[in-house]
Amino acid sequence: MTTGAINWTLIINGMPPDPRSDEAGQLRQIIQKFPEEAIYVYSFKQDRMLYADGWEEVLGYKDDEINLITILNSTSPEYSSFANELNEKAMLFIQTKTKELEKYSFTLELKKVHKSGSIVPLIVKVGVFKSENGRVTEIIGRNQINRSITFGRIMRYAAHGPDKSEFEEELNKQLFNRLAISGKEKDALSLVAQGFSFKEIANIFNVTPSAIEKRILPLYKRFGVKSLTHLISFSYENHILP
Repeated sequence: MTTGAINWTLIINGMPPDPRSDEAGQLRQIIQKFPEEAIYVYSFKQDRMLYADGWEEVLGYKDDEINLITILNSTSPEYSSFANELNEKAMLFIQTKTKELEKYSFTLELKKVHKSGSIVPLIVKVGVFKSENGRVTEIIGRNQINRSITFGRIMRYAAHGPDKSEFEEELNKQLFNRLAISGKEKDALSLVAQGFSFKEIANIFNVTPSAIEKRILPLYKRFGVKSLTHLISFSYENHILP
């Protein structure tokens, strides 16, 4: 794997981190970990995981045996293809940027399979941890248990960063055929369900009504619905909306 063209599905180093290394010790001092959260830092420059913390509590693996392949492969089968594609498309988008790279990240809700075989509901956030000369060199992954997540058939994700709108639009385009919804689409859909018109929603988000249409109307085809009423009912049935 190179820093020039990351292919998330081709991880060439499955070695676990060395918790006794100087790098791991330094990262332990500067990275705050919350309860029921597991963290990793992976270096594309060194092609290895530098740091892991909290994995025994979250997925049952000791921090000195976990590796990025295990983390990726622990995704529940119905989510694994989508998660890998989202990871890859998001990183490829970030690689097109050269400034403020550490401000970019993306989140998704996933089912992971514990070492014991039980299902663990997680909010996964992957972000740029370090860059050099406009290239991503290290990423950080935070995996937080969230038992309040109700999973349906639709996978939920969000993009964050200086070019958030462009980032999310690119992911929407790349993932169009997936049963998935972005944070931006979900926010607009939530207001539609509350009875707001496209024009009113546009005023709330300070965009044009056509921009709201571009968030909502593609969902008809993606989810196989024929009307706004059908879209809203589908969204509640699949736990997109609370």
